[in-house]
Amino acid sequence: MQKDAYTLILEAIEAGLYKPGDRLVESELAERLGVSRTPVREALQRLETQAMLTRDGRSLIVASLDHNQLAELYAVRSELEGLAARLAARHATDEEIRVLRGMVDDDHRLLSADARAMSRANKRFHRQIHLASHNRFLVQQLDLVHRSMALMANTSLAAEGRSEVALSEHDRIVTAIEARDGDAAYEALRVHISRAFETRLRVDAGELRLKE
Repeated sequence: MQKDAYTLILEAIEAGLYKPGDRLVESELAERLGVSRTPVREALQRLETQAMLTRDGRSLIVASLDHNQLAELYAVRSELEGLAARLAARHATDEEIRVLRGMVDDDHRLLSADARAMSRANKRFHRQIHLASHNRFLVQQLDLVHRSMALMANTSLAAEGRSEVALSEHDRIVTAIEARDGDAAYEALRVHISRAFETRLRVDAGELRLKE
């Protein structure tokens, strides 16, 4: 199925091709995507409505998150992700749990890869937990949260030492889901998100370096 202009632009933002503060020009996007300007214009309007883009005079630029917005986003993400883990512990099929375990095992091979590869694997892992919750309304809300996460210039997994710790946290989350322990799964995932937020704050404060 061919992707529409909205999806293509959103994926470009999520992939870091367009970063916070970058100006998006309708004509340039149309040429790059190989589509007419009308669907690009409609896509930009939709992204602006969703606060993914903001106005700078007459130009549209990729939005950025200030400290308070970042804290608010992580607070919501922590609760929703924790709930997804709790529900996954209750409702995930045996097959879904085996997929989660396989993801954790496979991701150990990515530790020597770049941060973007780890970030993609991390998104797949969290998405699998969302789906394993078997709650479509929760999945929709988490999709919105993760869309806003694309407005961060760097992934916390780019911080030195974070990937190894994150994988051990993923292991604890899956272990709790395997045990069908909803409370433990909820807490393990909330701790995981809390530590990711702390890592991001330490990077912003200059206490942690990003990997070369």
